[in-house]
Amino acid sequence: MIFIAVRFTVRPEYAGQWLTLVDGFTRATRDEPGNLFFDWSRDVEDPNRFVLLEAFADAEAGAAHVASDHFAAGLEAMSGAIASTPEIINVELPDQDGWNAMAELSPRG
Repeated sequence: MIFIAVRFTVRPEYAGQWLTLVDGFTRATRDEPGNLFFDWSRDVEDPNRFVLLEAFADAEAGAAHVASDHFAAGLEAMSGAIASTPEIINVELPDQDGWNAMAELSPRG
């Protein structure tokens, strides 16, 4: 599995519409056969910061994502709204195929 975390700092005037701005890109990526998840969250302390957690089944699926038309369109749409270059963590996790249950915590009762 290829796991990627990207932190975006968005210009304040775009923060309220960021998720709408990236909606087409998000939907198209989630529809890719090799995509395992593609999840956005917003920083609770900085409303102009968003984090994207994404994963792909393997390197080939990640490469297909980067080569897609919707990837290019997504970058184009985001480039006018970001305040700085996004920060990224990109790692390969062998023998992993998505989320696992957390061993240390479960619902009470």
